[in-house]
Amino acid sequence: MFKTRLLSGIVLVIAALVLIITGGDVLLVSTLLISWIGMFELYRIFHIEKSAPGIVGYATAAVYYANLRFGFLPDLMMLVLGLLIVLMFVYVFTYPKYQTEQLLAAFFGVFYVAVMLSYVYQTRMLSAGTYIVWLIFLCSWGCDTCAYCVGMLIGKHKMTPKLSPKKSVEGAVGGVIGAALLTVIYGMVFRGAMGSEMSHVWIMAAISAAGALVSMVGDLTASAIKRNYGIKDYGKLIPGHGGILDRFDSVIFTAPLIYFLAANLIVL
Repeated sequence: MFKTRLLSGIVLVIAALVLIITGGDVLLVSTLLISWIGMFELYRIFHIEKSAPGIVGYATAAVYYANLRFGFLPDLMMLVLGLLIVLMFVYVFTYPKYQTEQLLAAFFGVFYVAVMLSYVYQTRMLSAGTYIVWLIFLCSWGCDTCAYCVGMLIGKHKMTPKLSPKKSVEGAVGGVIGAALLTVIYGMVFRGAMGSEMSHVWIMAAISAAGALVSMVGDLTASAIKRNYGIKDYGKLIPGHGGILDRFDSVIFTAPLIYFLAANLIVL
């Protein structure tokens, strides 16, 4: 099991390297495909993955990503309201086929998965995005790894005993500090290539620390949904890891935060 998880992790890292370094439309389309898979996994819990509410969700995600590329919507609220109205059409004209919970899940899935993951692409497209985008993974996957190691070594106080008994306060602190330290190392290595000052490295470290805190909420959110509906994993796409939502649960939350903080605090 450990070997399978390790090999899958290596493949994921290589795939991330290729897609993010390439950037542009390749990353845009890849992120949309990943979002669709994640939405499918979420919708499957509510039994709408192949039905009208789910299809409306997938189509809305496609329109949102197309707008990121071509900018044809003057106000994104139009998309939000359009999604709501179309879902209400489905609800009314197929009544009583779908429950309110299923329509809410279709609406939620678009933003929880597709919109939040899109900030990986949007961060990559910033002026210094080639370098800044890696903060998303340093503060999510880096925090997860450091938290696990510290928790295994000195973890004593349970952080969320009912939701995730194995996670400790010590591990959480170690994860945040670890993510910040990894970012400092990353910033020092690539400072010359980025043309940044030392102050930028510390800003990046602070951003990663904040992202690490949010990443834990993302991880626990995905766990809470699984516990509520009695499932172990969202899928089996990634051997040893589960589904897209099992592996990208923390990235979903960190990507928007890194985008907004980097866009406003880092000028390279």
